[in-house]
Amino acid sequence: MRKGVRVWLVGAGPGDPELLTLKAARLLASADVVVHDHLVAPEILARLPRRATRVYAGKQRGRHTMTQGEINRLLISLARQGKRIVRLKGGDPFIFGRGGEEALALARAGIAFGVVPGITAATGVAAAVGIPLTHRAIAQACVLVTGSRRKGDADLDWEGLARAGQTIVVYMGLAGLERVSRELVAHGLSPRTPAAIIQQGTTASQRVVAGTLAGLPRLAAAAHLRAPTLIVIGKVVRLRRVLGRFVPAPPPNPARGPRS
Repeated sequence: MRKGVRVWLVGAGPGDPELLTLKAARLLASADVVVHDHLVAPEILARLPRRATRVYAGKQRGRHTMTQGEINRLLISLARQGKRIVRLKGGDPFIFGRGGEEALALARAGIAFGVVPGITAATGVAAAVGIPLTHRAIAQACVLVTGSRRKGDADLDWEGLARAGQTIVVYMGLAGLERVSRELVAHGLSPRTPAAIIQQGTTASQRVVAGTLAGLPRLAAAAHLRAPTLIVIGKVVRLRRVLGRFVPAPPPNPARGPRS
């Protein structure tokens, strides 16, 4: 690890272990402690050295192993013990991963830290199913939003999201899919806008349900999808009809390799 840096905030990518960056893999191999989230693939955790201590700090809807404050304090405490720590997060630490909150806590405590970006779900999952998030002719912008907010947070800018010429990607939106659909239609987006929801994208459990914005909640419910999911809304979803035929399916879960 870099001299002076005690805590690395590392993105593990959207699920496929082969999408882990080389830098992330190197830091994991030298870590004393890995504090990991629920969405980190088991195949990635299987590559950790035996000597590394694992701490599960996962958050699922309605079930939090630790509060964010407890995680922040744990990282600071471990760093002050001289440990080499990797805070491992699904996707990218700074895109709906609370990495910004942890970075601020470390900075205020005077703890040197580094950040290793990961492939975020929006780009990784969309690519895995043949949906380009932008296209010169039909989508000149892409907006990332979260369907999960802290109590008391302001509502989403539905009017801004419903603008033409952009792709909307909703993280953590399965439970609120019906409301997302209803609000976007109410604020001017056509109910026939193409939309898709992808479960566990880039992994062997990947499933795709596609349809229209108005019909997607019913289709998702009928398919009994489960988190984690990613919702993509916009004309680019239509391109999957062609591109999706050429995108290889995610490989089956690989055999777990030797651990050093």
